[in-house]
Amino acid sequence: MIKQERSSELLEAEAHIWNQVLIYINSMSLKCAAELGIPEIIHKHGRPMTLTELVDALLASIEPKPTMYTVSCGPLCTPAFLYWKKWIHLMNRLFAYSCFTSFDGDHSMSMKAFVLSQLDSTLTGPWQHLSGWFQNNEHRTAFHATHGMSLWEQKEHNPRFGHLFDQGMGNDATIVANVITRDCREVFEGLGSLVDVGGGTGTLAKAIAVAHPQIHCTVLDLAPVVAGLEGTRNLKYMEGDMFRFIPSSDAVLLKWIMHDWSDEECVQILKKCKEALTSNQRAKVIIIEKVVDDHKSDHKSV
Repeated sequence: MIKQERSSELLEAEAHIWNQVLIYINSMSLKCAAELGIPEIIHKHGRPMTLTELVDALLASIEPKPTMYTVSCGPLCTPAFLYWKKWIHLMNRLFAYSCFTSFDGDHSMSMKAFVLSQLDSTLTGPWQHLSGWFQNNEHRTAFHATHGMSLWEQKEHNPRFGHLFDQGMGNDATIVANVITRDCREVFEGLGSLVDVGGGTGTLAKAIAVAHPQIHCTVLDLAPVVAGLEGTRNLKYMEGDMFRFIPSSDAVLLKWIMHDWSDEECVQILKKCKEALTSNQRAKVIIIEKVVDDHKSDHKSV
């Protein structure tokens, strides 16, 4: 009975609900900052800046000038933006610009396009329709129930979203490439060729080709993605469908591919990978993917 519940337990339960309900504020505040160019403003400032300086710089970049504005520190104080220890708790607080560097669109390790693509209404919209999707068997996914087509079809149908999505995946690939070319060099030893399946615009394959010039890399993706892209001495692009054909290679790379498909489809993909592998004794399928219940990983990465 509610009467028997301790007040502290009720308040704790309410606080938990509040946290779950309002957690979207972090994401949407991050999206707002990316769209307004706040990371670029702070990064170009070159040092920590006060809230007043940030507001002045932000207003200077807005046309037409707003006649009235209200500044709320709340959303920008969330963990999604800054670590609390980076703050100087004064009335005129300082923004630590280094925390924003990874969201600066001009930075080589920028995650801006990734943030904007993942928080685009095309991807967030289906979450509003989960209950309806669960209650019928008409559509395979909530995304299909919302848009009437798959994600990949939507990319082709909506060029704006398709371009943004590919840019976002490129952002992520840049980070991953930086890590694996530096810390996982042994994975590529003895390989003469590699095909990056669903490799997009080739960000990861380019990094591998540069770090391992002896490896001839191929980026396999759908025609709208790779059309017009130019390769290099040891990098080329190929139009194709991984369910139909994967070119022969010493290594087949699958980055963030498997989680997009059903178990049956994953088996089909892996069979095509097996068919593509050469007789090289070091031939392998390289899978970069999130692993559930991997106690060696940082819990934030899963």
